[in-house]
Amino acid sequence: MTDTTKPDIRPANPRFSSGPCTKRPGWTPDVLCDAALGRSHRARIGKGKLKQAIDQTRAILGVPDDYRIGIVPASDTGAVEMALWSMLGQRGVQMVAWESFGAGWVSDVVKQLRLDDVKTLEAEYGLLPDLDSIEFDRDVVFTWNGTTSGVRVRDGSFIPADREGLTICDATSAAFAQDLPFDKLDVVTFSWQKVLGGEGGHGVIVLSPRAVERLETYVPAWPLPKIFRMTKGGKLIEGIFEGATINTPSMLCVEDYLDALGWAQDIGGLPSLIRRADTNAQIIADFVDRTPWIDFLAVDPATRSNTSVCLKIVDPHVTGLDDDAQAAFAKNIAALLEKEGVALDVGGYRDAPAGLRIWTGATVETSDVVALMPWLEWAFQHHWQALKAAA
Repeated sequence: MTDTTKPDIRPANPRFSSGPCTKRPGWTPDVLCDAALGRSHRARIGKGKLKQAIDQTRAILGVPDDYRIGIVPASDTGAVEMALWSMLGQRGVQMVAWESFGAGWVSDVVKQLRLDDVKTLEAEYGLLPDLDSIEFDRDVVFTWNGTTSGVRVRDGSFIPADREGLTICDATSAAFAQDLPFDKLDVVTFSWQKVLGGEGGHGVIVLSPRAVERLETYVPAWPLPKIFRMTKGGKLIEGIFEGATINTPSMLCVEDYLDALGWAQDIGGLPSLIRRADTNAQIIADFVDRTPWIDFLAVDPATRSNTSVCLKIVDPHVTGLDDDAQAAFAKNIAALLEKEGVALDVGGYRDAPAGLRIWTGATVETSDVVALMPWLEWAFQHHWQALKAAA
């Protein structure tokens, strides 16, 4: 196709950002009218809403009854850092990374915590490392879904049930869109701003009984800031997992999360959320199959994310350019789509290879993904023709 005529149909909602992600269909500010504004989060109404959020999270995700769920500061990043700083150091650590956020956790453990016994297993963007080589007698830290690479683990079969170490899983782009095997995971973290389209700033940490035991029997050699502390006097601070929080949460954001959880339950819970994300991602897969100039960054189709879909431009005219020119080409396509108001925030992540990143989580309507595909074709052809004319 070399036609540069603009498509007739536009996405009704052009928000394809990978975080904060688009609100659920039908969302309006009116859903926040019952928020406990101007009230203490420690008052009955505040604690009740926080406890409701915890209980509904458990019900939708299928978190086991003996796992704790806590709402914590600083989004998914805060939740991961709480786990790393509170639990690591008792035994050797295995860091596993294949994109920028996983690499960030490696840097924190090696350069900030400065642990001595750390092994690192990494892979380039688009690939998974050899998961079978992970040493599970160590504490293992990994992301479930690489938000900046579009590469996810297939399932939890690589994790042994009789592991000696803890598994600490950053699941922020997977929770509510992929089936997480909690029996294989000791710490799970995520934020509201991804699959359910909540507001930023709040994280969720899920702890297995094994993780709780570590917290209650191990004291790190370094001081812990208050916002990382989950124990007092050698015992878990149970209030954190029953509606009390370490610091003051936004009750407006809590109300927004409750609305998203209610919507998720109304449409059929986790199976429906997964199905919506799968359907959206398949629309892009079908487009890639019939379009020679674009491909997935994820090499193995079995590891392709159904939420953070990362794409690369493989047209030989573009790949023949130098790295800076390739990056500029991809950025210009994203900018053109934004200028037309059909796709906002779809440029690849700054540390990732040049390309596009389209969020296809459950709050995205399939009709909008369908409408976007001809615009991708148009933007590529339009920019390529302009580049040729300028040469």
